[in-house]
Amino acid sequence: MAVTLEQRESVGRALQQGDFSSRAAAEAYVGGVCFKLGPPALIGAELEWLTVSGECPPSGRTAAPRPRLTDFADALGVHTPRSLVPDSPQQPLPGGSTVTLEPGGQIELSSAPFADATQLTTSLRDDTLRLRDLLATHAIHIVPAAADTDREPERLLQLPRYRAMEQCFGGIGPFGKLMMCNTAAAQVSIDAGADKAQVVARWTALYAVGPALTAAFACSPTLRGAPEGAWASQRMRTWLRLDHARTRPPVMDWADPIAAYSRWALDVPMLCLRNGRGETDWAAPPGASFADWLSGALDDEVGRRPDLVDLDYHLTTLFPPVRASGHLEVRYLDAQPGDGWTVPIHVFDALMSSEAVVAEATALAASTAGHWLVAARCGLADPQVRGAAVALLELAGAHAASQEAAAQIAAAVRRCRDGRTPTEERDDGRSAHGAVA
Repeated sequence: MAVTLEQRESVGRALQQGDFSSRAAAEAYVGGVCFKLGPPALIGAELEWLTVSGECPPSGRTAAPRPRLTDFADALGVHTPRSLVPDSPQQPLPGGSTVTLEPGGQIELSSAPFADATQLTTSLRDDTLRLRDLLATHAIHIVPAAADTDREPERLLQLPRYRAMEQCFGGIGPFGKLMMCNTAAAQVSIDAGADKAQVVARWTALYAVGPALTAAFACSPTLRGAPEGAWASQRMRTWLRLDHARTRPPVMDWADPIAAYSRWALDVPMLCLRNGRGETDWAAPPGASFADWLSGALDDEVGRRPDLVDLDYHLTTLFPPVRASGHLEVRYLDAQPGDGWTVPIHVFDALMSSEAVVAEATALAASTAGHWLVAARCGLADPQVRGAAVALLELAGAHAASQEAAAQIAAAVRRCRDGRTPTEERDDGRSAHGAVA
């Protein structure tokens, strides 16, 4: 989603020529591919929905069965993801979004990058309608909820990646399978920045505002199968209770995110090894990091050293609240009811609109930076978190790119000031746009 670094090509060539045993070269490669430098200009988003087969009974929004994988493939046709049909053309929808499927049957749209948020939301709205129509041909319906309130977690996709993931997370507790199969998110992606200083500022801001905005958009108080406990975002709870080494990097101590992320990525225990010990067993040696594999410590167990494809794959198994994927991928937001996903897109577009706004957002969020557990558990009921959320949304509204975006954000300010969730706003008879639903 940003200008590609020349460094990526030069480091890639060096590694392909045999220097991959050097940790320093591997870290340089990670920094180049995860933080692509260029003037920040683009924004994108990923939307996830739970799915059901047939109409849900009155007992619950997700009380109907999960769709069959064959029905997904038949409904999506040329848009079918290759996780279902390996030789599918996987054509984008008319607005440029690609369709993917999550382990529990959640369906996801990944947008193309756009130069402004209005184009992005318009395209995603059109593609969402097209997706609904395609799925409806085989009685599949999408449910705009961040957590499944009715069904026990069930993994539909039997790919080696997800088998290894379930096995790895299963030793921690129930949260891994719940996260994989019974939750849905709304993600926003922005460019990393033009230079190191701008990357530092934008990265720091996205983490600083994270707890307050997690609370502002939290709307998953109930998750079937989760241990007892009142949480504003049960979806975020699953991430916070998972593998901390993989999901909670020590970013508060990072003065240089590019170098620190690269070091952290190599030291995170591997989730799985591509064809590590057979076509169906991708389990990695317990506790072994990519750096261990790189150094030769796993020669006896694995039988080969990693290559660039292995490293690129390992990077996809890191799940921090903000992930560096060339662009910066904000991962801490619940899926929103109805078309409410447009609001956080406009909020992040505004908060990242200039260096001055980025700095002001960071300052406004300083009192709650790092308060992830409080935000996910208490949400807007915590006065300090609510105050930071309102201040950030007011700042976003003041720098919104359009009148429509400003109106949507203003409605969110009123809701947060009253301590209401996005779902309660919908229940009030008003959409995320402030119009009668």
